[in-house]
Amino acid sequence: MRLPKAGTIEIAPSVLSADFARLADEMAEVAAAGVKILHLDVMDGHFVPNITIGVPVVANLRKHSDLVFDCHLMISEPERYAARFAEAGADHITFHIEVSENPVNLIEKLHKLGCSAGICLNPETPVAAIQDVALLCDMVLIMTVHPGFGAQEFIAEAAKKVVRVREIVGPGVRVEVDGGIGPTTAAAVVGYGADTLVAGNAVFGQKDRLAAIRAIQAAAG
Repeated sequence: MRLPKAGTIEIAPSVLSADFARLADEMAEVAAAGVKILHLDVMDGHFVPNITIGVPVVANLRKHSDLVFDCHLMISEPERYAARFAEAGADHITFHIEVSENPVNLIEKLHKLGCSAGICLNPETPVAAIQDVALLCDMVLIMTVHPGFGAQEFIAEAAKKVVRVREIVGPGVRVEVDGGIGPTTAAAVVGYGADTLVAGNAVFGQKDRLAAIRAIQAAAG
């Protein structure tokens, strides 16, 4: 599976807020609502203060879904593990500029593996940190919360970095936002230039997932 072509507004439900005992069912429910992308948060307890899923979980989820797996590596050594996630079934892999020793090499490696590649910025990281590699990527991710936990409050100032990122990459690269995204924040980030909205609690924290997704889509325009 491939990321949709840049420009369409896509909601990417984040399994971080899903019921981990029912992940296959949770994936099926959002797929039935028409989403194309599923956001998989991989945390190592080192780069971020939490531990979530690893390669075996991604491989097993792959057996139950045709959604695009958008795998967000919030880990200290992305070069060491990225290929394993690609081989497990991740379609797109995003890693953090803050911990990458050679982002250009890693992007090239992911592309050779048949996986699209993305670079991510934490709220405190300036856009200048990714300026030289952003156009090599298929998607750039701006964190609008501090990575590591779900259901955090949206950081409005961090979201404004989307404007500069969109200026750098132009219309051909997806720009994703992650953190505090829901009906009340979707319009702002889309207005800045984002086209991929990661929504965790705003989707999986709601009883009616279809209605939750529709509400974000409506707000995003």
